[in-house]
Amino acid sequence: MINRCGLLTLQKEPVPLKSIEVELEVRDHVATVVSTLNYENKEDKPLEAVFVFPLPGDAAVCHFSAKIGQTQIVAEVKEKQKAHEEYDDALSCGQQAFLLEESDQSPDIFSLSVGSLPPGESASIRLEYVTELAVQADDGLRFCLPAVLNPRYQPQGSEGAEVQVTSVPASLVPYSLSFSARVSSPRPISKVESNCSLDPLQYLNTDQTQATVKLAAGHKFDRDVELLIYYKDAHQPTAVVEGGQASAEPGSLMGDPVVMVSLYPEFPQSVMSSMASCGEFVFLMDRSGSMGCPITNSMQQETRISSARDTLLLLLKSLPMGCYFNIYSFGSGYEHIFPKSVEYSQQTMEEALKTVEQMEANLGGTEILQPLKHIYSQPCIPNQPRQLFVFTDGEVGHTKEVIDLVKKNSGSHRCFSFGIGEGASSALINGMAKEGGGHAQFITGTDRMQPKVMQSLRFALQPALVDISVTWDLPKEVSVTVLSPPITALFQGQRSLIYAQLTGQSSEAAEGCVTVKYSLAGHPSENQLHFSLRPAEDTGLTVHRLGARTLIRSLEMDERESRGQQDGGVKEKVVQLSVQSGVSSSFTAFIAVNKDNSEVIQGPLVRRNIPTPFARLRGGGSPMFAMSCMMGMPGPMGPPRPMASRSSAVFGASSGVLDYALLRAPMDMSAEAKRMKKGIRFSKVAAPVQPPRDPLLHLVSLQEASGCWLLDPALATALRKTNKEVEKSKPEKANSEVWATILALIWLHAFKMDAKDEWELLAMKAASWLRAQNAPCVTECVDAGNVLLCCSVRKEALGL
Repeated sequence: MINRCGLLTLQKEPVPLKSIEVELEVRDHVATVVSTLNYENKEDKPLEAVFVFPLPGDAAVCHFSAKIGQTQIVAEVKEKQKAHEEYDDALSCGQQAFLLEESDQSPDIFSLSVGSLPPGESASIRLEYVTELAVQADDGLRFCLPAVLNPRYQPQGSEGAEVQVTSVPASLVPYSLSFSARVSSPRPISKVESNCSLDPLQYLNTDQTQATVKLAAGHKFDRDVELLIYYKDAHQPTAVVEGGQASAEPGSLMGDPVVMVSLYPEFPQSVMSSMASCGEFVFLMDRSGSMGCPITNSMQQETRISSARDTLLLLLKSLPMGCYFNIYSFGSGYEHIFPKSVEYSQQTMEEALKTVEQMEANLGGTEILQPLKHIYSQPCIPNQPRQLFVFTDGEVGHTKEVIDLVKKNSGSHRCFSFGIGEGASSALINGMAKEGGGHAQFITGTDRMQPKVMQSLRFALQPALVDISVTWDLPKEVSVTVLSPPITALFQGQRSLIYAQLTGQSSEAAEGCVTVKYSLAGHPSENQLHFSLRPAEDTGLTVHRLGARTLIRSLEMDERESRGQQDGGVKEKVVQLSVQSGVSSSFTAFIAVNKDNSEVIQGPLVRRNIPTPFARLRGGGSPMFAMSCMMGMPGPMGPPRPMASRSSAVFGASSGVLDYALLRAPMDMSAEAKRMKKGIRFSKVAAPVQPPRDPLLHLVSLQEASGCWLLDPALATALRKTNKEVEKSKPEKANSEVWATILALIWLHAFKMDAKDEWELLAMKAASWLRAQNAPCVTECVDAGNVLLCCSVRKEALGL
């Protein structure tokens, strides 16, 4: 290791970023985040630095300001080209300037340019955004502060130069992070959990509806900061009406009240219990080099690809007889097990499993577009609804193009997406699921991939909802403009949000009603919610900004779909809405210029590479807070830079994840890192020792496609018994396969109830197979099985 003082880069240059402070305020299922970045220029020359960092993909950035000494400058939202010109003009005049903009490729990456920071000067940057919190499988609400920005893979020939990112181990990162959260809800807060160490939860009132929590001291820069917030009675539908901005024009989005409706549909149990026995299930697995990393930044953890292999085993065992399936894997290219989807049988399942067992993270980059295009080019199978499951660590450069492709094909399939590991692009994972009418899941920290994926399979096996409509019943003097796109998917126990602008005057006591109608398995159904039109107090403009963000994202997608066919009207509408609401978009940027500093700063701007922490991973990984420096300008009178150079320099893909060996030669990083991204390991790194097979997965691997188990020595070994003991305990009249299947079910219920989410579907398939056999001595087998396995599972618990 090279010893360096914490405040120096690898080239012994001072680092301008000193500390980051984050304050989180959660109200029910909406979060407001305020981040403060403190800079200091310890050099004798003026400095320009560019800080590239991640935000949640659905965040609405709504405030940006800078404080230099005692001077406070609040940024304005302007059309992006104008903002760039204003920034460059300011720098050429020696004025301090700050520019915040969204990446052209992905809405979850922003860059912050700190320009013309004079020698010895400090600057404090304040950034505020609002975001919705996603509902997890266990009803927790997930907030993620994306501290990790993975290198985003750019396919060959795509636009955008690479950012030169200097990486250092997390222990040497020369800036600190402090994080605190305040949570309030109409319902009591039952607990708050995190993947990082927290100080104890402090309740602020006796009914436990308000609480504070903060990050414990000594947080290491090796992971995203994730909070899981649990409320009592989480599934209550709600509506929040927020009053308009007094200074805004009535009739405009910011001037009128906006309502946010949160729906939790409950479907009839009789319909939900009948899982579909048809469908075409297409699994698309990322096998790029970075999938060889641990899911968390811990060397002891299993790798992402090994967890993915285990998950595919569970999926293949849980599929219903009569369905069709195929498995694709991708990296720089792509592969598929079968030329086209095949019917699920013992033979096709075994063939697929043999291939899955050999899967490694050895296919190079992360080019997801081509396999998606190939999948969508395959004709759909009649009466077999297509369900696409996408597994990726989200290190993709052209996020918007991928999401657009999913949306274009949304009429022919549902898309379920899984973000694996720290730093997976939330814009990519959430966007694919949202536009594909499916569901998104993130696997981080100590999460097991399997229960989350199996929950999505249960969603995929639910009967599809059709004819979804939303109607509003409001006083006649009030009209409604829906800001959200039409609802295309509803799942049992999952929340749907609708934003709408309410125009017109109503009395304080007036009420509104929203009705969602749909047809489920041929049964028409509806959910209704009555709500007061009286605006809630103390919500600020959070709901307005989230509503504006929702409408902006929809319009941006429309603009991309119709590019070249329209006269730019959609883009103008987005810019107008972004400027009016103060919410960022892909066509606008925040610009702040300190026009008070009349003294022209002497000397050229200095280039600086600001180091990025990364975890000590092999074959890929997760650098945090990727930072880079722009080219310095010539002296104050020099010409402004061409506009194209800024966005292309800031937002290209970083070259990959670097091991310690690379720190000795920072100028050579790119080539070495590309080798790493392709899955090439250094020769001195020993291959990891394979851990023993998990007992649950061992038993599951023996199940037949039909749902039964065979009576053989392998089953006895999985049950921790000898073959002789298992054979001897079998009731005399019992069929061997019936006996074996009942033993497997008893073992699952007796010893693996903590993992029921993982095996529930394949156990239901086994119980269904047993019922179809009409076996005469099931009760006798259950009793004998309990004696053999020393447990007491009731026959009813097995579904028999």
